[in-house]
Amino acid sequence: MDDLALQKIAVSGPTLASMIERINSCLGDADGLLFGDVASITPTALSDDSTQTPSDSQLVATISGFLCFISPLSFYDSAGRVDPTLVTTHLNQKPLIGWFSSRRKTPIRPSMREFSVTHSLSSIPNLSLPIQNPNFSSNFPPSIFLLFTTPFQDQLIHTNQYCAYRFQLQKQCFSPVSIDIVNIGPAFRGHYGSFCPSSALPFLSCELKNSTAMNEDRDKGSLSGVKQAAKDQEDLDMCAEGMDIGRLSQLMGPEAANYTAGLEHLYEKMLTKLESLSRLVEASSAKVLEQDNHNRKLRLKVAKSAGVE
Repeated sequence: MDDLALQKIAVSGPTLASMIERINSCLGDADGLLFGDVASITPTALSDDSTQTPSDSQLVATISGFLCFISPLSFYDSAGRVDPTLVTTHLNQKPLIGWFSSRRKTPIRPSMREFSVTHSLSSIPNLSLPIQNPNFSSNFPPSIFLLFTTPFQDQLIHTNQYCAYRFQLQKQCFSPVSIDIVNIGPAFRGHYGSFCPSSALPFLSCELKNSTAMNEDRDKGSLSGVKQAAKDQEDLDMCAEGMDIGRLSQLMGPEAANYTAGLEHLYEKMLTKLESLSRLVEASSAKVLEQDNHNRKLRLKVAKSAGVE
C-alpha cells in the first residue's frame, strides 16, 4: 500500500519553544522521541457565501509532547538500528509519531545515520498508531523526523534552524513537510473543533463585601478578609482610576462584549500614564547624568589643587 500523503505537521508554540530550550540546555548534540497523533482535519473557510463548497480534509500530524535525551545514540546504535525495547520503555502509553535530532553548526539536511534511524523506526510494526478518522483503515508509522541545527557563523543573537521530514517507506526517501505553529485564531479552528475541557473553570468572586458587626462576631477572620479586599481595591485604584473590583465581574460571561469599551478606555489611560512616567524617568536620568558630570569635574578640580599644594 502506498504511503498516505501528509500535508503538514502541527505543533503548538509552547511545545516548540520548550523543545528548543531543552535542546539548547544540552552540552552538545542531542536527540529524542516525538509524541502526538495523526488526524484528518477539515480547514474552516470563513466566508459569507453559503454556496461555497467545503474544503477537502487534510492529513495532519500533531506533536503534543517530546522526550529529549542529553546525548545521541540513546535508543539506537552507531549504525542507526533502533532497539525496540528501549523505545517501548520510554513510551509510557504515549503514541509515538517520530523522533528529532539536534546538531550544532552543521548543514540543515538529514545525515546517513538519521536516514537509517528513521527507516528502522518506521519499520517497527507495533509502533504504528491509528489515524483519527473513520475513513482511514490503515495505521500511520512513526515516520516524522525533525532536524534542529545552528548556523555555521557565530551570531550576536542565538539562532536555531529547524525543518521537518516525513519518511516514505515505499519510496525509501525523505519528503519535506511544512510545520504549522498552532495558535488561537480563526485559521486554527480545525485543531480545536473537538476540544472538551477536562475540568470546569473555578468560580471567581469579584464582589467587594462589606463587613458588619454581626459578621465580625460570627467569624473573627472576616475582618482580616475585608481589610485585604480594601487593600486590593486601593492597589487597583493606583493603576486604574474608576475601575472597582465589582466591575470586573461584568467582564466575564456572555455580556462581556457590552463592557469592553470601558476596559479599552482604561487601557488607553494606563498607556498615557506609562508614557508620562517614562518621560519623567528620562528627564530624571538626564539630571542625574548632569549632576554626575558636575561632581566628576569637582573631583578633578580638587585633585589638581591638592597636587599643586
